Amino acid sequence: MPYWGKVVGAVAGLATGRPLLALVGLILGHQFDRGFAAKQSRAGGTTGDGRRLPGWFLEPLFQSMGHLAKADGRVSEDEIRAARALMHRLGLGPAEARRAIDWFQAGKAASFPLANAVATVRRNSGRNEEWRRLFLRLLLEVALAKGSLHQRERRLLWTISSSLGVGRVELTQLEAMLRAQRSFRRSPQGDADAERLDKAYRTLGVSRSATNDEIKKAYRRLINRAHPDKLSGPDVGQDAIKAAGERTRDIRSAYEMLKVRRSIR
Repeated sequence: MPYWGKVVGAVAGLATGRPLLALVGLILGHQFDRGFAAKQSRAGGTTGDGRRLPGWFLEPLFQSMGHLAKADGRVSEDEIRAARALMHRLGLGPAEARRAIDWFQAGKAASFPLANAVATVRRNSGRNEEWRRLFLRLLLEVALAKGSLHQRERRLLWTISSSLGVGRVELTQLEAMLRAQRSFRRSPQGDADAERLDKAYRTLGVSRSATNDEIKKAYRRLINRAHPDKLSGPDVGQDAIKAAGERTRDIRSAYEMLKVRRSIR
């Protein structure tokens, strides 16, 4: 379950200098986390598995992303990196990533019909509001990559949010949650978390840009080789069996971490 609502609520309460308000903020944040997790679950989970996101969602997503990034007159390197990182997180293959880049470039045009792209999402999502919230969250993730939002970007985000039926309060909560995540990643705790994640990739012998399928294959290959049951013969000692067991646990722990972070099914 997400916990950023609790983080934001507690920090906001503590900023007042009144412990009671910090407790109230924690409770309200917990309620937000529960509601957000339920919405994501009904939408089909998080975005780690690109195959679960249909074309009608991906095309307007990256088009709108490009339009939003260009709204302040220049697409920053941070925004480009964030968009590419999202492609990897979605598990897009080379051909799909190329299409996503083309959609992003098309969206940068001043004449791009943003309203039509957003209307496509609203029409195809039907009564499923979770698709619309997911669309907005992914746009915000990339828009916030450079740290601040230009006034034009804020206006566009509100226009998109309004068109999708997401209220201003929920949009503000979502931005606060994403900013809290960014702050955590830049903290000492966030550095330690990033190192644990890097270690998990190294343990499986894959890079951060690996697809979910590549991570699955690497895990199965390594676990098949390392398992103590694979050791046989009179010359196999207890030390070798113990080392194989530890290696197997490391591989499993690494895979379990990546499964959670990337929503691998």
